[in-house]
Amino acid sequence: MSQLITPHDYHNELDARQTEQGIKLIKDFFQQNLSTSLHLRRVTAPLFVLKGTGINDDLNGVERPVSFPIKDLDEAQAEVVHSLAKWKRMSLADNQIKVHNGIYTDMNAIRADEELDNLHSLYVDQWDWEAVITKEDRNLAYLKKVVNKIYDCMLRTEYLACEMYPSLKALLPEQITFVHSEDLLRMYPDKTPKEREDLITQKYGAVFLMGIGGKLSNGQVHDGRAPDYDDWSTPNEDGYYGLNGDILVWYPILQRTLELSSMGVRVSKESLLNQLKITGKEERSKLYFHQRLLNDELPLSIGGGIGQSRLCMLMLKKAHIGEIQASLWPDSMRQECLKYGINLI
Repeated sequence: MSQLITPHDYHNELDARQTEQGIKLIKDFFQQNLSTSLHLRRVTAPLFVLKGTGINDDLNGVERPVSFPIKDLDEAQAEVVHSLAKWKRMSLADNQIKVHNGIYTDMNAIRADEELDNLHSLYVDQWDWEAVITKEDRNLAYLKKVVNKIYDCMLRTEYLACEMYPSLKALLPEQITFVHSEDLLRMYPDKTPKEREDLITQKYGAVFLMGIGGKLSNGQVHDGRAPDYDDWSTPNEDGYYGLNGDILVWYPILQRTLELSSMGVRVSKESLLNQLKITGKEERSKLYFHQRLLNDELPLSIGGGIGQSRLCMLMLKKAHIGEIQASLWPDSMRQECLKYGINLI
């Protein structure tokens, strides 16, 4: 309950019927725009994968995946995916996707260790996408070009939502600002990473925060990243490290930052081995996914995830993600939300 934000002046602009219609409108429109802008085709993705293959995303390395035994596979353990960060790259290879083309899918996950609040749910739904790139594309300029395309899709979607429901007012600035986490540390050296995010995002409205996962000059990381999908250790042309980042927007309803996407250029063979060494995870190099990458069976790629419920929450001006998706919440949270007109599905 300490994590719950209850805006005292919250007014729900849309009723239940309008909300459900708005969710469908936003999801249909955004994914079509994303597909067109990045040359992605839709594929069907798994809800669970076999344990011990290295395919599942381990997020920050401490979250426990939901698992269960499979009777017809001699009680082998399956894990509900945390995300499809690694599976997508294998799908690019298996489907022989051409350079500068890719795939996207509806990713549904269960994160049982999530700390529940206005933005975090046990149920995660996002568009996971991945595209094939060349060696020459592995740079900040290309990363920024892709980020701008995704942000333009968000702007067009917000415009449509506001046209459909005139009571909604646009929040997103016309352009997204690029900031490296090292520069952010130097700007606000006495603040925590989350406080720094709030300060920079409130200032610019929308920020792509780069270099997530590698150690900064203070010896700490801005935020955790697994060592085997995003490339956060390769030197880049701005003199820092990392070819990844998060799309962050300022959300005045909650007076805090809203993370909409985590994405980046994916590891090469060299950066995979380097990041496994940095994190002390060298034993992973023997797993199925990692062996495919090290044996040159997977293409170079860029990819990420975009939160579906969070994007709808932003576009429809909701105070809680539970107003967008059906999930489980503590009874005390439901009761507290009702006091402030926040109706959890």
